[in-house]
Amino acid sequence: MLSGRLAGTVPTTRGTVLNVTFYGVRGSTPCSGGEFARYGGNTSCVVLDGPGRSPIILDLGTGLRVYGAELTRRDMDGAVGEPFRGTALLTHLHWDHVQGIPFFAPLLSAGAELDLHAPIQAGEPLADVVRGFLSPPYFPVEIEALPGQIRFHDTEPGRFQVDDATVTAAWVPHVGPTFGYRVERDGRSVAYVSDHQQPTAGPAAVDPAVLEICRDVDLLIHDAQYDDAEFAQRPDWGHCTVDYAVEVAAASGAHTLALFHHDPGHDDRRVDELLVSARELADLRGVPEVIAAHEGLTVTLTPRVELARSVPDGRSGAREASGTTGQESVGVGADAAFPQVAVGR
Repeated sequence: MLSGRLAGTVPTTRGTVLNVTFYGVRGSTPCSGGEFARYGGNTSCVVLDGPGRSPIILDLGTGLRVYGAELTRRDMDGAVGEPFRGTALLTHLHWDHVQGIPFFAPLLSAGAELDLHAPIQAGEPLADVVRGFLSPPYFPVEIEALPGQIRFHDTEPGRFQVDDATVTAAWVPHVGPTFGYRVERDGRSVAYVSDHQQPTAGPAAVDPAVLEICRDVDLLIHDAQYDDAEFAQRPDWGHCTVDYAVEVAAASGAHTLALFHHDPGHDDRRVDELLVSARELADLRGVPEVIAAHEGLTVTLTPRVELARSVPDGRSGAREASGTTGQESVGVGADAAFPQVAVGR
């Protein structure tokens, strides 16, 4: 169960920050049960926000429902007071990345506005594609029945502005039209590559477009669905191994790698094991830091380096790196903090 501080409520004492909060970290399908309690079972949804900023939502999987419920609680507490305004960046239209749309509570209120960007689809406008799967017989309520407004943006690769953030969209090898995104704001950067087909033949080279959006990024959120044996069984399913995620981080010079899109068959213990393995490889490949994304984790990008490892049971996993210090922030009581990682340069 999620508890504690969520995106947008992380206290700051210096400069402008960019908070990155994970509401869904699974790939393919949601999963439930005690064996998934620490990392969580909701599918892809990550929120970027900061004080006085409209949120940018990366993918709209089942974790979107959790984010919407949190916004509703804040509104009831008088912390919001205005209709929702935000932007969603969809990587692609597979089920695990869109299932949260009709369950996003703010869209049940008139005046709410969501700008939705997604890769341009061959031969059909994005709005028509979404209406197609959010209508009978696939879903009982048509999207037009939602009181809030969704503005659809058929998006080409390239750069565009979302308020004061610069977004770069690039094609990523996957199954069907798929983007990876780079978001830059106030000198801080996040790359989001949720679904990434690892090469199946020859050297495990990284696509140049992927390298470009990940280049020297502060935080790289990357597909890490399979171990080597699983990839051998499903080599063309559009995903990659944990080791390949580390290779992408090493090749691009990413500062911190967040393993993401965990396989629904990987329980907490297995994700722990894969994290240990990834950190061992990262030490060899020169990747400064690797974490495993879990629901409720907030990564705060700050103007200077303050780096701490986060483990989802609330214990600090901090370690010192050259020129860096940091610790995990954990509150107490009803406002107990989600585990936080502060990252800067």
